[in-house]
Amino acid sequence: MADMKMLDASDRALSTGYMMWYRFSRNPAAVIGTLILISVFVLAVFAPWLTPYPKHVGAVVDFRARHVSPDATHWFGTDKVGRDIFSRTVFGMRVSLLLVIGVLGISVPIGTVLGLVAGYFGGWVEKLITGLTNVMLAMPPLVMALAVSNLLEPNLMNAMIAITLLWWTWHARLIYSVSKSIASEDYIEAARLAGAGPMHILFREILPNCVAVISVKTTLDAAFVILFGATLSFLGFGVKPPIPDLGSMVADGRQFMPDYWWEVVCPGAAVFYVTLGFNLLGDGLRDMFDVES
Repeated sequence: MADMKMLDASDRALSTGYMMWYRFSRNPAAVIGTLILISVFVLAVFAPWLTPYPKHVGAVVDFRARHVSPDATHWFGTDKVGRDIFSRTVFGMRVSLLLVIGVLGISVPIGTVLGLVAGYFGGWVEKLITGLTNVMLAMPPLVMALAVSNLLEPNLMNAMIAITLLWWTWHARLIYSVSKSIASEDYIEAARLAGAGPMHILFREILPNCVAVISVKTTLDAAFVILFGATLSFLGFGVKPPIPDLGSMVADGRQFMPDYWWEVVCPGAAVFYVTLGFNLLGDGLRDMFDVES
């Protein structure tokens, strides 16, 4: 009898997984977004071997090749000191992905745990966490990030710190609202009456029901983190030169517009390409998990 129940549960899980995958695979935008991100990750991981001029990532100067328009040798042209823009753009995407991993790898767990605790325990714990979240949300994100970046040396680590200080708040508020509604469900009360402790209920009963929301939110947030990081770099508070960053590349090239348009358009198109991939994938995950907007 026990074996039959396990088989039935396994069949239901397989059926649910198949339906989720069917919804995802039938969504053209989701498939396109997945392919875009696969290409971005492949380029970022294997950048030293896939780019034609990997040494141009550093402080390389070749004034004989400065401001060369896109051609068969330099697909995205060259910048003001003769560096290959395609090679630097690919490495710039690597920096953007590292920023996403660093920011969301810290802010998502923090925001999730705080949201779970506030939604489940309620009382003064809820007031304390929601109050702190509201205070942080009241601060303009860009102004806060610029203030932090201005106090610290411009580099990738400090850019992560500046963005992470604010990013956990949105996850905390989202998970708080979800966990608060789940905490009142009958099966949570049944688990409590059965002797389950708070940690078991938080991480074995409530958290699995938040995975869909967390996945969609995290994927969509990745695009905003990239835009946010590019904005900081564009304003001079991001990654320190000569490390290539898409935002700083756009900032360097804008002084030569419109004559040397490729110095702005190509890095800007790379930002659009990566953020488009994350947004399309997020929409596909939302349809797959059937998460309401």
